[in-house]
Amino acid sequence: MSSNLKQFTREEVAKHNKPDDLWIIVDANVYDLTRFKAMHPGGLAALVDPEVAGQDATDVFYSLHRTEVLERPQYKRLIVGRIQGEESVFTAREPGDLSKVPYGEPTWLADGYYSPYYTEASSPFLKLRQFVDEYIYPDAQAREEDGKRPDQKVLDKMAELELHAMRMGPGKHLQGRKLMNGLVKPEEFDYFHELIITQELSRCGARGYGDGLLGGKVIGLPPVLNFGSEELKKKVVPEVLAGKKFICLAISEAQAGSDVMGLQTTAVKSEDGKEWIINGSKKWITNGTFADYFTVGCKTEDGFTAILVERGEGVETRQIKTSYSSTAGTAFITFDNVRVPVGNTLGEEGGGIFVILSNFNHERWVMCCASARSQRSIIEECLKWASQRKAFGKPLTSQAVIRSKLAAMIARAESVQNWLENVTYQMCNMSYKQQASKLAGQIAFLKSYSTACGQETARDAVQIFGGRGITKTGMGRFIEHYHRTIPFDSLLGGAEDVLSDLGVRQALRGMPSNARL
Repeated sequence: MSSNLKQFTREEVAKHNKPDDLWIIVDANVYDLTRFKAMHPGGLAALVDPEVAGQDATDVFYSLHRTEVLERPQYKRLIVGRIQGEESVFTAREPGDLSKVPYGEPTWLADGYYSPYYTEASSPFLKLRQFVDEYIYPDAQAREEDGKRPDQKVLDKMAELELHAMRMGPGKHLQGRKLMNGLVKPEEFDYFHELIITQELSRCGARGYGDGLLGGKVIGLPPVLNFGSEELKKKVVPEVLAGKKFICLAISEAQAGSDVMGLQTTAVKSEDGKEWIINGSKKWITNGTFADYFTVGCKTEDGFTAILVERGEGVETRQIKTSYSSTAGTAFITFDNVRVPVGNTLGEEGGGIFVILSNFNHERWVMCCASARSQRSIIEECLKWASQRKAFGKPLTSQAVIRSKLAAMIARAESVQNWLENVTYQMCNMSYKQQASKLAGQIAFLKSYSTACGQETARDAVQIFGGRGITKTGMGRFIEHYHRTIPFDSLLGGAEDVLSDLGVRQALRGMPSNARL
């Protein structure tokens, strides 16, 4: 705030305590609410209260409003001065700033802590945080309201930093690209860099938007990258990684979700054998409503085959209304005699299950990265609220039951993050084949555990925030949003129960035959 503001004493401000001359103090700044009082959402009575009108209303304000409210231009214009000799204490975090709230950041980012996993190159990579705060966060909040797909300008900005390419993980697709303006060389990019990207993007606090931000590409493009023909890759990959085209993974159907082999969509060859003719439907497909390409699982004569379908005649998409924002583009898709060149086959005919399963570990790992960071954001919200909210004359933190809930939240988030970093380290040091054999169960367990932890944290957070925790605006809006959308994490990439069973079955396959009590 400008140092040229007029200085007032508290006694001078106290004289302006009438409806036609109404001032208040919030965080050492003096606000003239005389003209604003009729527009106050809480009504006039809240402003003319003797403890508010002409008084320091800082505590009252922060019991009802978020700091970001004061940053809005229409409210900044109400400032007429400052209390003499005092400075503002509560300021909004600047773009790129790290949180100072305990457990608000993973340990490797917190002051005075160390990590065996992150290199000196990791911290500069956090320049991404400023990018997220300046470009992605505001678009996420706007799109969460109107339900539209992410702004193309944001996607273009991400492409300039090669974020779309880096979200696919390490690999040949990064060769020749300038990552984060040269912060890391393509050959040095690893899964910890990708973990940072995923966790920073998830800080936008808008679950549907997170999926809408080319979430479908993360699971829909790898089959093309790894199993498509060179001709197909040259056509599709550049425009998707440039953020100009959308792609999605179209596997789930009304009749089959985790049961991939139970899919009913069919693909039969034309009489001349040059085309596939596809018929059927897909459901709950992320990014489907605005996708240009569809990586489709089909039942064929040889079994199960993956085929890339381009939007065109016979392809119809309809929005599915879910409990999170339609900005995710969740769709019901129908294929009516859709003709696709046989050259669009991904992998071997009948080998589609291998094509699809080959990316499941990475897909679930990405979800764990986002889940861990989202839980941490909720912990920060709860710690702030419990510290500033007073009940029965004392902060919520004075109540043992609240401290117990906070303790459980922190323990869950820290355990998820530490398990995640251990798995990530293994991924960085294992071949793809080793990952498939050794980490499928670990990642399945981690995904099931992390999303179950998220659901518990969501429930506890609502209890801490009370009625505000189920209100879409105001103090508890991020709590309400998290509680409403957390079930998606527990289902996408495999339901919790299915993944837990997968982890146990893989463990049983590794049991030594001579193991006895």
